[in-house]
Amino acid sequence: MLSRRTLLITGGASILVLGGGYAGLSAMSNIAPAREPWRQATEGFGDARLNAAAYAILAPSPHNLQPWMIRLDGDDSLTLFCDLERRLPETDPPDRQTTIGLGAFLELLRQAATEQGHRLEITRFPEGEPGDRLDERPVAHVRFVQDPDVERDPLFGYALRRRTARAKFDPGRPVPSDKLAALMEISNALPSLGAIDVAGSSKPETVSWLRDICKRAWEIELRKPETCHESAYLTRIGAKQINANPDGIFLAGPMMEAYRMTGILSQDSMDEIGSTAWQATLSTYNGLIESAPTFLWFTTPGNSRSEQLDSGAVWIRLQLAAAAVGIGFHPLSQVLEEYSEMAGPFAEIHDRFGVTLPGRIQGLFRLGYAGGQGASPRWPLESRLIT
Repeated sequence: MLSRRTLLITGGASILVLGGGYAGLSAMSNIAPAREPWRQATEGFGDARLNAAAYAILAPSPHNLQPWMIRLDGDDSLTLFCDLERRLPETDPPDRQTTIGLGAFLELLRQAATEQGHRLEITRFPEGEPGDRLDERPVAHVRFVQDPDVERDPLFGYALRRRTARAKFDPGRPVPSDKLAALMEISNALPSLGAIDVAGSSKPETVSWLRDICKRAWEIELRKPETCHESAYLTRIGAKQINANPDGIFLAGPMMEAYRMTGILSQDSMDEIGSTAWQATLSTYNGLIESAPTFLWFTTPGNSRSEQLDSGAVWIRLQLAAAAVGIGFHPLSQVLEEYSEMAGPFAEIHDRFGVTLPGRIQGLFRLGYAGGQGASPRWPLESRLIT
């Protein structure tokens, strides 16, 4: 879900570093303003609903588009809507991934509310469940109820430490089986989520097969002009673009500033199939997939909108549980996408794991160990409020 690729352009491309050299580029690459909502979440906003929402907006979403819009109702409620301009019509035509992101938002909202002594009464799709795509009707109505006995969620302690791993893992260091089992048990310990099956494997044959199908699916997405274009123009290159639009796929750091300044890297070059930037994107993401020593996935018995919201809750709980035990976590969503060019790999992976329609694999992730990761950019809470 989410900002999904890191770009390193290699192979003979020269970089002209102007003025202050690398130190100057480092100063230019500061994206602290785009990360400010992560700090602001700890400060409080004088209203239990806003205090909880400040954490909920840190949830993952496809291409990091942050599709949530919040309307405060009365003194104790809010209504959640999808910003219909923040969907991926090419990459996610049925809005399945977007709905999962909204489910992750609701789960973080619930966890943050319990920290303040509130339980939530959540009514999903109060005006009816949408059909083929999300629409203007609300996703959920949420009432905050003071309850001193409400049980706090231990996973919430990792909400500000949750990261999406965008680096290579150590391929020779799989997640130990006991940690993998503990991760699945901790993350899925929420009875309200129903019949969701979480599985994982570090077996070499399974890992090799998953690496292969994920790379094939990734190349299909990148070679399809419409999905390539959608991702390219949702990529923010360098601090100026990231701080101005703290969403989408972000490429930060001194090297990215240099590539941007010299014209090697741009949205246009990434959108040109076969270009140097396009080839580097393909190669780098393949490297991330190839480095995976362990995979994790989960399935639902159906594919209703409510099950997609449940999937978002499982998704964020898995990632929080991974943060709790120091495991890197990175979604690989391409093979689960629903357009004609992806039909082959989509059928293969469901067949491989014995999942028959209407059941779905709702999430697939590579797990492993890598260095520290920075927080993803976020729009501030006030930008997500309907006034």
